[in-house]
Amino acid sequence: MATIKLKKPGPGVAPASPQRRAPVRGIGAGAKGARPTLAQAQARRAEREVGHPPPLRRPADDRPPQDAVRRDERAATPARPARPATRRPPERAPRHAPQPRNGDDAGRTDHAPGSLRLSKRMSELGLASRREADEWIAKGYVRVDDHVVSELGSRVLPDQRITIDARAKAQQAQRVTVLVNKPVGYVSGQAEDGYEPAMVLVTPPNQWRDDRSGVRFLREHLKSLVPAGRLDIDSVGLLVLTQDGRIAKQLIGEDSEIEKEYLVRVATGDGAPLPDASLALLRHGLELDGEALRPAHVEWVNDDQLRFVLTQGKKRQIRRMCAAVGLQVLGLKRVRIGQVMLGDLPPGQWRYLRMDERFA
Repeated sequence: MATIKLKKPGPGVAPASPQRRAPVRGIGAGAKGARPTLAQAQARRAEREVGHPPPLRRPADDRPPQDAVRRDERAATPARPARPATRRPPERAPRHAPQPRNGDDAGRTDHAPGSLRLSKRMSELGLASRREADEWIAKGYVRVDDHVVSELGSRVLPDQRITIDARAKAQQAQRVTVLVNKPVGYVSGQAEDGYEPAMVLVTPPNQWRDDRSGVRFLREHLKSLVPAGRLDIDSVGLLVLTQDGRIAKQLIGEDSEIEKEYLVRVATGDGAPLPDASLALLRHGLELDGEALRPAHVEWVNDDQLRFVLTQGKKRQIRRMCAAVGLQVLGLKRVRIGQVMLGDLPPGQWRYLRMDERFA
């Protein structure tokens, strides 16, 4: 390995002075280029700001306000005149302005006297529900006097002829109606208070083996299947679930007069027979929620059971009617809706409404 030897300078020879580098920018050798401390920088900044306050910041839209002047010049500077207001062009109505969706187009006078919305007229004739009618109109499935009408909100006169395309009838024929013998402990509609809706009973294992409708169960039959009428959680018997808006309107519409028959087991508080005057009140003369009830057919079936036939369905109507005359309801069963009977359908099971069955 090679070795490097440094030769020392001889006597009397001054060592070479190291080469001086240029000072780094901002750092000089003298006091003039010395970097100030933090305290010195803050003091200098405060001195500069005395008598020279920072300018006001402008708003985000970069337009100075009329009084945007320095505070020490406010008195000497005249106020800037306000800009003249510019006129905005009038707003144009949308090209397709939405029409009012109320059933009778209240307030409109540009239609023929006595005319009705087409969807409402179809509902009155029992051709379809109003929602279903609107769908068919938009698809061009509806004709008025042999002319296709595809504009929502169209109006017709009562004497005009309305026909439906075969495609719409085919869709309607695929919608099903289910009859359930609801047991105690199930609610009619949406689940509530931890209780399941009666629709959970509509499964292949629960279909009545004597169902003679000829309809094969499909998953699509559960879609939009809603109750057409109620049975409270403590009541049993015939409950109708349907996909058909016509049947729902027929059973629970405001002008529905479909009969509903119930067998009700009752007891009086003191065990005494029910007076004839109280039985007469059950038939007619009671009111609920400030509204007089329609006449009802009420008769004894045996010593502790009454038969009710109603044409309306207020919430818990029979139980409240019985309570008004001092009767306690021990059991309530619906056995008929219109011309459709519960029959031998077992509790907790269901069947399809047959093609030859009609509620009215």
